[in-house]
Amino acid sequence: MPVCFPLTGCWSAGVSSSAEPASGTPVELSAGRAATGAVGRPSGWSLCRLVGLLLGGVLVVGCSDDTRTIRSIQADRQQRQQAGAKVDHLAEAFSLVSRLVELRPEAASRQITYHLNAWQQTRVDAGVTGGTDPEAEAKLRRLLTSVADILPTAETAEGIARASFDAADVEGLRYRYLARQVCEWVRVSEVVDPLWADWVDENREEMGADVAEPLTLAIRLFDWTVRNISLEPTEGEVSGESTPPGLRLPLGMRFRGSGYRQTPYQTLFRGTGDALQRTSTFLGLCRQAELPAALLATAPSGDSEARPWVAGVWIGGDVYLFDCGLGVPIIGPNQSGIATLAQARTDASVLRRMNVPGWFDYPFGREDVGQCVALLMLEPEAMGPRAQGLQRGLTGDLRMSVYDDPVALADLFEGVAGIAAARIWDVPLKARAYRAAIDAASRQDVLLNFYLNAPWFILEGEGEQSQELAIGRWRHLQGRFDSDDDDAILGAKKLYLNQRQPEFEIADLRGNVELQMRYGIRRELRVTPEQYDMQIQQIQLLMRQGKVLASFWLSLIQYDTGRFDLAKNWFRQRVLEDGVDSPWEAPARYNLARALERLGEKEQAAEILRTEGDPQEHGNRIRARMILRGLPRGDSEVDAD
Repeated sequence: MPVCFPLTGCWSAGVSSSAEPASGTPVELSAGRAATGAVGRPSGWSLCRLVGLLLGGVLVVGCSDDTRTIRSIQADRQQRQQAGAKVDHLAEAFSLVSRLVELRPEAASRQITYHLNAWQQTRVDAGVTGGTDPEAEAKLRRLLTSVADILPTAETAEGIARASFDAADVEGLRYRYLARQVCEWVRVSEVVDPLWADWVDENREEMGADVAEPLTLAIRLFDWTVRNISLEPTEGEVSGESTPPGLRLPLGMRFRGSGYRQTPYQTLFRGTGDALQRTSTFLGLCRQAELPAALLATAPSGDSEARPWVAGVWIGGDVYLFDCGLGVPIIGPNQSGIATLAQARTDASVLRRMNVPGWFDYPFGREDVGQCVALLMLEPEAMGPRAQGLQRGLTGDLRMSVYDDPVALADLFEGVAGIAAARIWDVPLKARAYRAAIDAASRQDVLLNFYLNAPWFILEGEGEQSQELAIGRWRHLQGRFDSDDDDAILGAKKLYLNQRQPEFEIADLRGNVELQMRYGIRRELRVTPEQYDMQIQQIQLLMRQGKVLASFWLSLIQYDTGRFDLAKNWFRQRVLEDGVDSPWEAPARYNLARALERLGEKEQAAEILRTEGDPQEHGNRIRARMILRGLPRGDSEVDAD
């Protein structure tokens, strides 16, 4: 059933920067999701105002000789309250950001914007303003020309320089907050990919800590991306889809085109995407880890356009190469470790060994990567002085990357041999325009809305089950796996388990009125029995899909917490053998193989990795070759080199 979102409290969420709530969050923004265990708070401002009015009444009838003293006390208290409010604006804003999935999106966005602008005003009042660098501004404008067809240069430059925050800033903060949360718990996790982490450990002394430590972190983030972001086919591999009638897409984009068919936030939250979208997730995580990273593409020449290649992470002057489409790094010389751009440019065997003889040819060779372009994942709201000031203001537990220095990042990559130029990557920006067009079309046509968005109703719909799954996913990405009994907050595991209704209940739902009432399902007026039966069948389908998706994410938590035996059982029994066709079978097979590999069952893992037809088969076969190397058996793929 849809959930109602009553707006309580006596102060409107659509505030201006001049409004001055005494403390706390002026508007109750909670969506009232009882399943989360979170308790909504009454409006503290209403109580404060009531107390103030009562206090004022008492003071009015007091002795007139005390008027001056009373006014002095009131002034001091007002100053203390205003000072406290100034200090708390960032904390209030990011408290709301951390709970966005539980709140009314539009009201919460307005509230976050208010707090950010109120904080910004305190900086203006204190005389804290940033200077301008004409040379840097000129370089930024040159960078912006690379995406002028998407973002008009003059208008974008003006928006970047703007001091005030708006809804686009909140959207960016939501994505960066989740990426930061993932980065933080992956950073300290004991789970690493031994294929590459062991190589770093063996060469740590030669590399030096300045290289070994950030490279280890990059390996952790890449491994998480590959295991947690399921690989979808690219546009050219998707068959049977055509643009729905009435849908008009800007910028020459195609329906469900590669890279831009969902935003970077959607890729992270949904846990699925094509090779370019996977790359955007890895780059976003690297950004939060303060690892300079970019998508490398072949340099255009003549009539040929730049071709996206791999993610490159700048560490110690070298650029290490990670292929998010294959799910493996570019393997270094002598099939050891992770290759750098310099090695790929000078040693033809590096990219040649990314072939799987008889199965797959790697589409790039040394001659293709002699000169590359660094495509930088930059968003306008993160390139200006307001983001830079916000970055400096976020300290302690609030610390996260919200500002990107486009000029410094471009200079860094352009200083690497083999990188001819740095440009802004256009695909994530196109994803915004694509999403806006999809949303606009969906609002105009109910059937089109269903066609375009139905695959994700189970996670993004307004029903209670969808909302509970969304909160579980949010807490999963936050690293809040277990419930907090003290605060009555349910963890991701419990919320996921709540999605696993018994199959006999799901099957009985169609004819069991009492069960329908228990799940809050009822037949509305003017709905025929036939229509109601179709609705029940759709609900059953969503329940089964939600059950499989929750089971898959639960399995990933088991792996990410080092419970490889449990992960093996969950991937195999709860996802692959559940009897429900789902898009999570291929990633479940891959993660099952990874669990078996960690349990020492390498031959069985390699057999699963060689499953034909999986979107990541090319990279999986390379991994199978790597894990079997050194085992006492002959194998054509192992011995190919």
